[in-house]
Amino acid sequence: MINKGYEDRSILNTSTILDALKKMDQSKVKLLLVFNDGKFCSILTIGDIQRAIINNVKMSQSVEDILDFNKEYCSIYDSIDMIKAKMLSLRAECMPILDEDGNLKRVYYWDDLFLNTEKKPKKAIDIPVVIMAGGEGRRLRPLTNVIPKPLIPIGEKTILEVIMDKFEKIGCHDFYLSVNYKCDILKYYISQIKHDYDIKFIKEEKPLGTIGSVSLLKDKISTTFFVSNCDILIDEDYRNVYDYHIANKNDITIITSIKSYKIPYGVIQTGKDGLLTGLSEKPEYAYMINTGVYILEPGLIKEIPDRKFFHITQLIDKVKARGGRVGCFPVSERSWTDIGDWNEYLKLISQSK
Repeated sequence: MINKGYEDRSILNTSTILDALKKMDQSKVKLLLVFNDGKFCSILTIGDIQRAIINNVKMSQSVEDILDFNKEYCSIYDSIDMIKAKMLSLRAECMPILDEDGNLKRVYYWDDLFLNTEKKPKKAIDIPVVIMAGGEGRRLRPLTNVIPKPLIPIGEKTILEVIMDKFEKIGCHDFYLSVNYKCDILKYYISQIKHDYDIKFIKEEKPLGTIGSVSLLKDKISTTFFVSNCDILIDEDYRNVYDYHIANKNDITIITSIKSYKIPYGVIQTGKDGLLTGLSEKPEYAYMINTGVYILEPGLIKEIPDRKFFHITQLIDKVKARGGRVGCFPVSERSWTDIGDWNEYLKLISQSK
């Protein structure tokens, strides 16, 4: 049972981690209040779920298994000033208010107390960003017969601007655009818009795969850097991904999305002689999908063949073969939007109107 008034932001302690991700996506929130038979248990954040997935916790496990019961909350006897101070110190999106018996009496959200004030900002990171913008965008034809895929509009901006703005917001200012198809149109458009970041172009004379053109950046990038496809939007603070990448000393970090698929039939498992060993009625499976956004260490540029067709999967295989570290940072299903897909693009522009 969940306390009335919190249904959209609440979940039972017996719900699965996958259920919690779906609830966050459905309610467009990054945290949930967890209840056990009407009693408040704790807050479950997207960070709690991401850490659990990184630690290989199964999506079918209950959220109770990954709850942090040491989170700080406020008391009904705390003043508003005390509540605001605690929220500021914790950078908390919300603050549950509990009575002496631990019963939830009220929840304050950031906008309730701070209006449009931004939460205490995280430290900015200023590392290079490589955007793979040379593809033909075949899935979006006939639109891409006229304009290159990076210039596809979303609201009043192009997808390229939306992507760069998101990186600029966390402190990134140096952008390298890998271009090929209709690159003259793309360069002209960039020259006509106002922006606060530095943009350099690297030209593929022929298609070089999903990472091959990065070989052209030898001696140009000497720090950890991002690589992003030009048709991908991720609803995640990239600084969280960067922190994970650095803390784990990864060579490559892949941003992954949790995708779930429900089989509409009973699934059979058999053994020797075709004998039934198991039957699952309409099971649901969750997988981690490559979103097309990465963090790479600069030394990897030398491992990419010069001006040859080369995919990111081949680079990952090389890193794994020599014992390198390839990490995966998960985001929820609706936190990843593939603009290169017609259905997803039409859905997004209908929401932006």
